[in-house]
Amino acid sequence: MTTNVSVSPVPAIPVATTDHPEKLSELLERLARTAGERVAMREIATALDDRSFGAFLVVFSLPNLIPLPPGATIILGLPMAFVAWQILIGYEKVWLPKALADYSIDRETFQRMVARVSPWLKRAELWVRPRNWPLDGIVRERLFGLFVFILAIICILPIPFGNWPPAFAIAILGVAHTERDGNCLAVGAVVGLLAALVAGLVALAAGALIMRIF
Repeated sequence: MTTNVSVSPVPAIPVATTDHPEKLSELLERLARTAGERVAMREIATALDDRSFGAFLVVFSLPNLIPLPPGATIILGLPMAFVAWQILIGYEKVWLPKALADYSIDRETFQRMVARVSPWLKRAELWVRPRNWPLDGIVRERLFGLFVFILAIICILPIPFGNWPPAFAIAILGVAHTERDGNCLAVGAVVGLLAALVAGLVALAAGALIMRIF
């Protein structure tokens, strides 16, 4: 007698609240050293399987912090939006659809991402610590998710030079969320608001230019 068991291609990833002996910067550097020819989002998610939503935000913001071909941010910004959306609607586990989990980048690109962000992340790890954490309720946590979701959407939109600032803000917010650091959260919020303002101004300027041309 056989029993049919349905297996999800991309299982939900539990979010833990315990301390981690391996710092996020060390984990990323290890992934960069041991990566194959291509690095799939699934591999990154598996490496982060016992960490918070914040760690996923940090890692998924990395591709947007280096120069990429036009249109690449539409795909690379989606994981951030998915994670932020799950915070917004109250998920307790991180989940990625199969199409996103299977998306991969070449090893050299991933190593450039890690090399660019690792020094900044190491400095942040020396500074951030649990303090003054304001997101102590469901409503505040979901408002945080909404703010990050808006920033992720800005990253996805084809705004000239508009994806780097919000992605940087999401990285800061991700570090803050991981360590429960309210001071770091405030810095990320300010950077995020400035990024949204700059993106809005660029979009308005581009729209005005197009209207003049046509």
